[in-house]
Amino acid sequence: MLIRETSDSDLPVLLDIHRRAFGQDVEAELTRDILNDPSAEPVLSLMALDGEEPLGHVLFSRTRLTEPDRDRSSAILAPLAVVPEAQRQGVGGALVEGGLARLAQSGSGLVFVLGDPGYYGRFGFEAARPFGLATPFPIPEAYAEAWMVRALDDGGLNGPGGRVVCCDALSKPEYWSE
Repeated sequence: MLIRETSDSDLPVLLDIHRRAFGQDVEAELTRDILNDPSAEPVLSLMALDGEEPLGHVLFSRTRLTEPDRDRSSAILAPLAVVPEAQRQGVGGALVEGGLARLAQSGSGLVFVLGDPGYYGRFGFEAARPFGLATPFPIPEAYAEAWMVRALDDGGLNGPGGRVVCCDALSKPEYWSE
């Protein structure tokens, strides 16, 4: 399996991956919108391939914290998709680990995700709320543990909290309500 950064010419393939993985257009449209959103830059877009066969895609986009003392570079992982026939074979994990490694090398300090704690916990993510790191929009209390963070640098998770601000494409309440 090859993990590589995507290019503009990969967009139709990426959209197809998300449509196949989720069985709807929402995540594909979000992917397109983030990739076209200047407020998301820099983005890290990675695709997994088996030969020429696309298996999955992950997207990391820039975030910032409202607390001025927290000026570390940060990103959010959203969305992650693996085509149905390649699920549960380590493709998603390889994409996440590859992205985290590249972000750490580029100097990112924190990465956020709203997702399954059982899955993302395997990659070192932990609940963000205990560190005073709030979601861009309120989420149901039942999903509080799903708002997670991972420190990539020596700064750890110390310091003041703050609300995470995402790119314009992801800053819509409907993405945070379920």
